[in-house]
Amino acid sequence: MRVLIVGAGEVGFHTALRLSSERHDVIVVDLSASRIREVAERMDVQTLVASGSSPLALQEAGVEHADMVVAVTDSDEVNMVACLYARLLAPSATRVARIRETDYLTMPEAFGPDHLDVASVINPEREVATQILNFLKVPAASSVTDFAGGKVKLLGLRVPAASPLVGSRMAQLRSPDGPVFLVAAIERDGEMIVPRGEDILLSGDLAHLVARARDVDQVLTHFGLSNQPVRNMVVVGGGTIGRMVAAGAQAMGIKVRIIEKDPRRCRRIAEDLDGVVVLSGDGTDVTLLREENIGSTDVFAALTDDEEDNILMALLGNKMGARRTVTRVAHVGYVPLITSLGLDLVVSPRFAAAGAIVSYMRKGKVLSVASLKDSGAEVIEVEALATSGVVGKPLAKVKMPRGALLAAVSREGEVIIPTGTTVVQPGDHLVLFLLPDVWRKMEKLLTVRLEYF
Repeated sequence: MRVLIVGAGEVGFHTALRLSSERHDVIVVDLSASRIREVAERMDVQTLVASGSSPLALQEAGVEHADMVVAVTDSDEVNMVACLYARLLAPSATRVARIRETDYLTMPEAFGPDHLDVASVINPEREVATQILNFLKVPAASSVTDFAGGKVKLLGLRVPAASPLVGSRMAQLRSPDGPVFLVAAIERDGEMIVPRGEDILLSGDLAHLVARARDVDQVLTHFGLSNQPVRNMVVVGGGTIGRMVAAGAQAMGIKVRIIEKDPRRCRRIAEDLDGVVVLSGDGTDVTLLREENIGSTDVFAALTDDEEDNILMALLGNKMGARRTVTRVAHVGYVPLITSLGLDLVVSPRFAAAGAIVSYMRKGKVLSVASLKDSGAEVIEVEALATSGVVGKPLAKVKMPRGALLAAVSREGEVIIPTGTTVVQPGDHLVLFLLPDVWRKMEKLLTVRLEYF
C-alpha cells in the first residue's frame, strides 16, 4: 500500500515508523526540514519538505498514486485542507484526518461526500478519554480492551509482589478449578516477551492476558489483585480530555471533582457538568491536594496540557495514597519510563492517534485492533475464512508464524480459550496476539491456503 502522510510530528513519525516496518510504500511531507531529516534518518521512507496543504506539494509527493492519505499535522485546518485537495487530486484514495477541535466534530456533514469525504476522523482526545473510561471499569488492570462484542477482554495486569503466582512457571499459572485465561505476552524491563511454558512470572511483570468477560473478577483474584469499584475520582485539568472523562465517569455513577487553574474554564465546566464539583486551583499545590484529601480518592487523574506537571502530580497523588493514578503525557517515548516509576495508567494522545490510524488501516481485514503501548505488538480480532490455513485442523498442527499466538476463539456467542486440540471453524472470530513484523505472514495464513483450490 502506498501511504502519503502529511505531518512529521510525533503522530506522523510513529505512524510512518509502523507502516515502513511493515514494508508499506510511505512518503512523509512536512514544512519543517529538521523533522523531515529525523524521519529520513530513522526509517526507509520518501520525504518532502513542503506544506501539506499545498496542492502543488501534494502533486509533487505523488498523491495521485496514493492508496491512502493521512493528514496528522498539529493544525486541524491544514489537515482538512490537505484532505480536501487529496479528494480532488486522488479521488480513489482513502483519506484519514486528525481533528482535535471538538467544534469541528459537531458538524459531521462537513466531512460527507460533498465536502472532504474523510473516511475516518481521528480525535486523539476522544481516543484517550475512551482508554481512561475503560480503565475505570476494571481499575485493578493497567489497560482494558474489548473484543468479540465485549465477551473477550484483553487485560494488562501488573503482578504485585504479594501475588501467589510470583515464581510460578507459565505452565502452572492456571489451575484445574480456576478461571480460564491465556497470557499472550509479558512486559519486563521495557522488553516484550512471548512467554513459554517454562518461563517464570516475576513481581512487577506487566502480563497481557486474554480472558472471558465473565471471568475477569476471578482472574484478578487469581493474580492477587482486588477490583474494588471506583466510587470517586479527582481530575486535574478541565480541558477536552478532562471534561470527557468527567462526563463519562459521572454517567457511570462515579463522584467527580475537577481541579482547574483557569477561572473561566471552571465556570464553563460548572455550567456544562451539573453535579461535578469544580475547584479553582493549581493541581501541583500540595496544600490544596491535602485539603482535598487526595489520599482517600479511588482514582487521581492528572490530565493537564503540561506533561511535567502531570507526572509530578501523579507521583504526589500516588505518595499521598490515591488508590490508582492516570497520567497524561505528550511524548510517546515517556510512556515506558513513567510506567516504571510505579504509576498506573499512562496515556498519550499522540500515541493514541497513531494507534488509531494503524488500526484503521487494518479495517476490512480485521474486526478490531489494539496496540500494546509503543512495543509495536498488536492484538487483532479477525473472522476465520473457510479458505484460511488455520481452519479445519487442530491448532497443534497449524504452522503459526513465530511471534503470533491465537489467544481466544469466539463461536456463536461462546468464548473458547484455545489449546492444541482446538479446531477453528469458518466464521469463528479469532483474537490473535502479534509481535511486530508478523502481520504480513499472519495475513497470508488467514486468507487462502493453496490446497483449497
